[in-house]
Order: sequence, then C-alpha cells, then structure tokens
Amino acid sequence: MTVSCLADSDGELIWRAGVDDEVFLIVCSSGQMTDLLYTEKDLVTSLKDYIKAEENKLERVKQWADKLDLLSATAIQDPEGYLGHPVNAFKLMKRLNTEWGDLESLVLSDTTDGFISNLTIQRQHFPTDEDQTGAAKALLRLQDTYKLDANTISTGDLPGNSLTFDCYELGKIAYSDVDYYHTELWMAQALKQLEQGEESTLDKVTVLDYLSYSIYQQGEIHRALEYTKKLLELDPEHQRAKGNLKYFEFQLEKQKKDAEDGAQKEKEQGKDTTEKKEKPKKKVPNHLIPERTKYEMLCRGEGIRMTPRRQSRLFCRYYDNNHNPMYVLAPVKQQDEWDRPYIVRYLDIISDKEMDKVKQLAKPRLRRATVHDPLTGKLTTAQYRVSKSAWLTGYEDPMIDKINQRIEDLTGLEMDTAEELQVANYGVGGQYEPHFDFGRVRAFKLISLNLGTGNRIATWLFYMSDVAAGGATVFPDVGAAVWPQKGTAVFWYNLFPSGEGDYSTRHAACPVLVGNKWVSNKWIHERGQEWRRPCSLNETE
Repeated sequence: MTVSCLADSDGELIWRAGVDDEVFLIVCSSGQMTDLLYTEKDLVTSLKDYIKAEENKLERVKQWADKLDLLSATAIQDPEGYLGHPVNAFKLMKRLNTEWGDLESLVLSDTTDGFISNLTIQRQHFPTDEDQTGAAKALLRLQDTYKLDANTISTGDLPGNSLTFDCYELGKIAYSDVDYYHTELWMAQALKQLEQGEESTLDKVTVLDYLSYSIYQQGEIHRALEYTKKLLELDPEHQRAKGNLKYFEFQLEKQKKDAEDGAQKEKEQGKDTTEKKEKPKKKVPNHLIPERTKYEMLCRGEGIRMTPRRQSRLFCRYYDNNHNPMYVLAPVKQQDEWDRPYIVRYLDIISDKEMDKVKQLAKPRLRRATVHDPLTGKLTTAQYRVSKSAWLTGYEDPMIDKINQRIEDLTGLEMDTAEELQVANYGVGGQYEPHFDFGRVRAFKLISLNLGTGNRIATWLFYMSDVAAGGATVFPDVGAAVWPQKGTAVFWYNLFPSGEGDYSTRHAACPVLVGNKWVSNKWIHERGQEWRRPCSLNETE
C-alpha cells in the first residue's frame, strides 16, 4: 500500500535497491498510517463543527417556526379582528417584507465551507483504490501464512487486537483477482455474520450469488447447487440463479451417469472395485518441501528444530571482540541464535534514545524503493518490491556515526565501504520474501567492480521495536527463525572467507500480523576487509 509516496531518483540507490530475486512487500509504513489516523481525527473534528453549525441553524429556524405557528393559530381564529388592530397589521407587513427574507437567507446559508475545504485539502493524501486493494491482499497474505480462518480475522480475534471487518469487500477483491478460494472464505463469513443479525446494507442474495459461483469454479458442483437453492428461496425470480440451478442439476446427473457407466464397465472387465486401504503418507524430507511452504511454516513457529546436541553447543556470553578498548570494561551481551550459518544476537545494543532518533530522522524520508533494471540500466519501481525505507549517513547526525562505529568495533569489519544505514518500517502485512543479501547476477558484480566495494560480505540488523505477532526473520533452507526483540541486533556473514556466497543465508522477513516493525540494517562490503577477515582457498571456509 502506498500513500503519497514517491520513488527515489538518486543514482546511489543502485546499491540500495538490491538485486536478484528479492521481493519486499509492505502494506504501508506505520508512520504514514499514523499520519492518516491523525488526518481522519482532524476531519472528524471538522465534521462535528459542521454538525454543530447545522444544528444551531436548524434550532433558529425551529424557534422562528414555533413563534409563527403560535401567531397564526391566534390570528386565524378571528382574522378581521386581529388585523383590525394597527400593530398587528404592521407586524404582518414587517414579517412578510423583512423577516421572511431573513429566514430565507438563514435557510440558504452554507455552513459546509469549513468542512468541505478541509476535506478537499486532506483528500489529496487519502489512499487510492490501489491502496485499498493492496491492504486487502495483505490480509489474504496474512491469512495464508498464519493459517487464520476468516472468522478469526473478521471478529478481531488476533493477539493484541480488536477489529470488525467488511468481509464482503474483501471477498469481492479476491473475486476480481479470480481467487475463488479466498472469495468463498470471505463470502461465507459475510453470510455467517448476516445470519447472526449483523446490521448491514448488504443482502444475503448478493452474497449467496458470489458464494455459489466461487464454489462452482472450484469444482464442487453439489455445494454450489445447495447455495443456489438457498438463493432462490430468498429470491425466486433471480434469473441467473434459475439458470445455474438447471445447469448444476444437469452436470450432477451427468457425473452420476458417468460414474455408473464406469463402474459397470469395470465390473464387466472383472476388475476389483472394492476400496483399497490408503497407505500412510511418508514424511517429506525438508529438502523436498517447497520453499514457500517452509517459509510460512517458520513464520508460524513450525518447521525444523535444532537437535538437542546442536542446541547444547549454542552459548551466551559477555563479548568484547578480542579486547576492543571500547568494550573491555563494559562488554556487551551476545548469544548464539544458530550454528550453520552462524547467527549471533547482541542484546541491549541500541538505546531507546538512539532508536527514537533514528526513527525521527527516517520518518519524513521514507520512500518507495527502486530497483535496478538490468535491461535499461535505470532505476525503476517494481511490483515485486514495494517497500518504504530511508537511508541515513553519519554526516547527517553524530548519533548515526556513533552507531556505525559500534558496528565496526563489535564486528571488526571496516565500515568505510559499507552501505548507509537503511531504516525500514513494516506495517501490518509487511514482508520481505526469501532472498539473498549478496549479489549473484552478473549485473550486480559489474556494479560492485565499478564502485570498488565488492559484494555484501555481512549483514547487521537492528530490531527497533517489538512486534505483537508475526514479523520473524527466517532462514527457510536451514530452518532458523529469529524473532524481533527491541534493542537487539543480529549479525551473520553472507560470504565464506573464500568470497563465495553462503547459500544457507537465504532469508525472509515474515508478514507482520499485529503491530508494526521497525528495523535498520547495515550491509557490509568486501573491500577493506582483506586484513580483517583474510580470504581462504577453501570454497566453504
């Protein structure tokens, strides 16, 4: 989802854009969603002011009507006697000549100016149809990844959250994408809520129409027929349903006849038609499970678990990186997260003050990411990578320089050739699909050669917020899952000392289910590390 976000045109973004098969999807940054929330609050205040002005106007009109009603009732009893009094005659003339004109002006007066003006100004920042569709698709993504049923989402039965949801609209968006599976789920939930007495302008006939067709498209003609019959009970003259009823009945009869003919044919050929016992399914080895399935399993906290023996080799410790002067007296807390690839987490490594400063600097600069087009050589936006990120340099604020130095002191790696600190904010549904941080394609290697910085040797990732649900960093190939923990950072090498890429570091950021996720990362490059991390002749060392 993008809300008034522009693509960055800075040529330096070639490195920032990333390469290969990266997919970075995000509904919207929480900072921008917060702005929209305050915009709506401002509009509600403006709307209330308009209502108050209208009520005041109507109250004045009502008072005038009540006064005239009383005068008319008295005068009409004896019109000649009433008008025989000169004062009454004068007041009648005055009312008709002056006061009714004033009343006309009052009734015609426009109290909408302030509200409409404010609404017009704010509408330029409103989400578009594309944004709404993007938000809906993010919910479908969450539903699939975390195996949530429609009722769980629609009733707000999520960790730390409460909401009501328009199931029908989500079903319609799925239908427009020819996604009949999700159409059925959400239309069924909409029907359930209508049957439970939920107030809505929606009628059951419309929902049943979508529901029966989406079920038919999935090949379940019998169920489609049942919903069509329910529809016709509510609207016997529904032409499409009447036609579908005949068609479904014909198809079911044809299927029944084909089955009977098939059974008869097998009987004549002497084949055994008795049902055979189904063999128990064998457990599928991890390397044969599709990556998408492994990724979603890890996001749900399922999947591979480290063996107790391997687990026993993981430790936590106080760490000073070979007596680095900055940390001899105050070593940092370090713990092992995974052994192969080796992933470590640093605890309490960035303060609340520093995190607030990083967010403050990044918020106004969050932009939609661009990618390097290998055909044109130009930076462009792409549907497969829609993200909000900002880049901060040490020249902008001394605190950024201090954070960069901390990474250098703890990793022992040169920061001069590293990329700037990238800050990213994931809203609900935000994710970064499986990818490598190091470059593999020829275009990337040519760029790295020209810039003289080499490939991305390592990744440092700060977690700058806790996440109520979802948002883990997972490594599908090896089964590792690292969960966000505010104030910590994780670190791993993307390349072996030989310079070859470590393919076990393929990783992804799981969709944020509830809450929002702030991270910042530092991609460290090869050049400058020659004496800090000597190369090896062994490809995997």
